[in-house]
Amino acid sequence: MADYYHPTPLGTACITEHDGLITAIRVCDDTAMENNQELTDATQITIKQLDEYFAGKRQIFDLPLKQQGTNFQQQVWQYLQQIPFGETISYMQLSQRMQNPLAIRAIAAANGKNNLWIVVPCHRVIGTDGSLTGYAGGLWRKQWLLRHEVQVAGYGQLQMQL
Repeated sequence: MADYYHPTPLGTACITEHDGLITAIRVCDDTAMENNQELTDATQITIKQLDEYFAGKRQIFDLPLKQQGTNFQQQVWQYLQQIPFGETISYMQLSQRMQNPLAIRAIAAANGKNNLWIVVPCHRVIGTDGSLTGYAGGLWRKQWLLRHEVQVAGYGQLQMQL
């Protein structure tokens, strides 16, 4: 398992690769991280696709991923990947899509366990009232990501409440 650090407009991305698969992409505020690992094919393509995303040239990721989690968490993460670029849904809407309307809190908890920042777009899930609910990378990053996607998609303004 190897970590590779790459600068982004929102902080340093820590990309974890294991046996040719990306197992985590996290963001941190520390910009002084040093890379002691050689770039693998998986980390190179991840960096390329993240850079394309931030440049407004990529809306869908195609990476070799393997995120550890329960069957329920895996199901939630699959549904997250179906949320279109530049759009948001509420936890309630997500629970209805999953045909499990009573699992809103469990879905929110699984959303919070997502280790694949941006690629599995947990930032696209908001409160029913349009509020930006918790985000592991900080609400300012969630707001930035949502505004970036709306602008790239050409949707105009996104209505959000902080």
